[in-house]
Amino acid sequence: MPRRRDPRLYLEEILEAVANIEADTEGLDLGRFRADRRVRQLVERNIEIISEASRRIPDNFKATEPDIPWTEIAGIGNVLRHDYGAVRPEILWGVRANRLLPLRLAVERIRRKLAKATGE
Repeated sequence: MPRRRDPRLYLEEILEAVANIEADTEGLDLGRFRADRRVRQLVERNIEIISEASRRIPDNFKATEPDIPWTEIAGIGNVLRHDYGAVRPEILWGVRANRLLPLRLAVERIRRKLAKATGE
């Protein structure tokens, strides 16, 4: 049976993906984002990473952040992979504009809690 990765690695992957999205969209508005296929694809890929990594955070730690829509975060990856034709730039922009900061702050809190629980 394969060994599970340390959950802290998934938290770091989420934080890195959030930082990538912030950097890749810096200075853009919705109109410029909509017009830039490359940036939209970068954002899509990083949201997929966030989605997949979120599935591997222990449920007891996710439960400490009930304001984060963990089920939606996990589910958006499936939409991006399987129903990609339905993904509108406005949806991606909404994630970028409204969901990243609360997620980043929650993941940072979980990271601190996990470090405390493991004595680090």
